[in-house]
Amino acid sequence: MTDKTIMPMSSVISDDESFLATSSPTLSHVAQALSALGHEARLSVFRLLVVNGEGGLNVGEITDHLDIPASTLAHHLRALVQANLVIQERRGREIVNRPNYETMQGALGFLTDQCCAGLELKRSAA
Repeated sequence: MTDKTIMPMSSVISDDESFLATSSPTLSHVAQALSALGHEARLSVFRLLVVNGEGGLNVGEITDHLDIPASTLAHHLRALVQANLVIQERRGREIVNRPNYETMQGALGFLTDQCCAGLELKRSAA
């Protein structure tokens, strides 16, 4: 019988390294998340995970949907995990990857929380 217990992987970023440890993300953490998504393959993987939802996908399932070799996929998943955009969990013998919606929403909120609020322009002395 296969053990279906879900256990977080040790490769997940610790709370002190995550911008979710505070109530508002920092510029540095948002830049790290956006940088990780700045590669087409990583953006495709993350979007696939978001579309799939909370259930997550294992590496084989991701490669079935995207034309990315497993070894290359591992590299891209590592970057997404380091940016705290993907959470990896062990379910029995497999590792399941799911999106970290809190990080995604934190980054989007950082970009949009003051949208169209207006700005008083600073005038330089000529």
